[in-house]
Amino acid sequence: MLDVGKWPVFALLPPEELRLIRQACVFGSAANEAFYVTVNDEVFALGTNCSGCLGLGDLQSTIEPRRIDVLCGKKIVSLSYGTGPHVAIATADGEVFAWGHNGYSQLGNGTTNHGLTPALVSTNLLSKRVTEVACGSHHTIALTTDGEVYAWGYNNSGQVGSGSTANQPTPRRVSSCLQNKVVVNIACGQLCTMAVLDNGEIYGWGYNCNGQLGLGNNGNQQTPCRIAALQGVNIVQVACGYAHTLALTDEGMVYAWGANSYGQLGTGNKSNQALPTLINTDKERLVEVAACHTSHTSAAKTQSGQVVMWGQCRGQAVVSPHLTHFGSTDDVFACFATPAVTWHLLSVDGDDYLTVAQSLKKEFDSPEISDLKFLVDGKCIHVHKALLKIRCEHFRALLNEMEEETIEVHQFSYLVYRAFLEYLYTDTINLPPEDAIGLLDLATFYRETRLKRLCQETIKRGISEENAITLLSAAVKYEARDLEEFCFKFCINHLTAVTQTQAFADMDHDLLKNFISKASRYGAFKN
Repeated sequence: MLDVGKWPVFALLPPEELRLIRQACVFGSAANEAFYVTVNDEVFALGTNCSGCLGLGDLQSTIEPRRIDVLCGKKIVSLSYGTGPHVAIATADGEVFAWGHNGYSQLGNGTTNHGLTPALVSTNLLSKRVTEVACGSHHTIALTTDGEVYAWGYNNSGQVGSGSTANQPTPRRVSSCLQNKVVVNIACGQLCTMAVLDNGEIYGWGYNCNGQLGLGNNGNQQTPCRIAALQGVNIVQVACGYAHTLALTDEGMVYAWGANSYGQLGTGNKSNQALPTLINTDKERLVEVAACHTSHTSAAKTQSGQVVMWGQCRGQAVVSPHLTHFGSTDDVFACFATPAVTWHLLSVDGDDYLTVAQSLKKEFDSPEISDLKFLVDGKCIHVHKALLKIRCEHFRALLNEMEEETIEVHQFSYLVYRAFLEYLYTDTINLPPEDAIGLLDLATFYRETRLKRLCQETIKRGISEENAITLLSAAVKYEARDLEEFCFKFCINHLTAVTQTQAFADMDHDLLKNFISKASRYGAFKN
């Protein structure tokens, strides 16, 4: 399962659909358009559909996912988008499809008509296998298995690398000083293009008024130029923001150059840099850099999995790398970039991969590798001693003193005790309010503070006129003060209906006396 929950565009998808997602991309001027690919290689789109960028054959927006039939089964390996927006993908078969905005021929079909459905980009590419695509605002780049680069679309600043500023209507190989060289990685800023070679050299071309080509000047370049300042430095990955560039070395260091008005270079100031500047991240070696041509945000990931961010972060200018609690660079863009788009195609491993939490949940009450079972009401619950000792102080003490493989429990019901053990595996409870009372009793007995709080929240969500007195009685019994106050106020607000229930008629005498006394102080019996 791919966690896309941080992107609001996916908020209305039901859990059963979210579980099927294996790849996803969020794009658009307000992060309001998205694609996703399921475990069955079906491709769906949803969102505002500007310029037909969803590839659905029309211009209708859709809040519910619609399938893109022509792409189903294609196995997408790379996806990128422009600001029109237009979209380009590369498939596992090496084909390129493009659709959406085409005012500058960025779809590569020789016209300027918008493309409402994905169309194969064929000119000069039919005999090639493309492995990666990258889009600027209105131009498109493709990298082949041979290490060749093809470009097409908007070319006002030379970003297509053709030696002119005329728009390029169909794919054209970027040659010049890249002739006979092998490119291994590509990226696009709004109006520029970068390419990393297999020997670690890096080349740039296109718009350069902010120094984003790293050449030491601000002149646009109509053909690829090697960044001489990085001579002797081996670059393995490049990422482009709106007008800045990040490059990762084989030693895990990061160089940055270009626009810096939001601190996106991470240099500690807001001055543009026309030459590559080594960034001090204060961390161990980095293994990934991230940027997106739609924003001024930068991120990087360390070898141990820590994520740092800098640049424009929710309107703030963070001028130096800042350590986050995130687990991936994708999270930085979901939570802090403007717009909150994905900087690349999100992907997860196949269905075989389970997180630690998912693995634990799967093994709960599974007899295959369990080493302990509880016998409750004549039914078995299979668990693992090590996990119980890690998760619960009661079991740590109990299991260190005994060797039995079966423990009988008489104090609690099967339903309640199973819910407790399942909570230790999943951190969640799934019980109706009336049964959560029994779990509240157990949580109080075992001094499980968090579980006690979860039970109270469950009970609050399920309170009704019929069960309010029962829940109030339980709250008093288990000294759950917040819950007691909540139930009492509910009873006061629904006093007439509550006093007509059987639970109220059967109420304990002392509790009834206290209830009436407290209710009178609240003025419940005034006309």
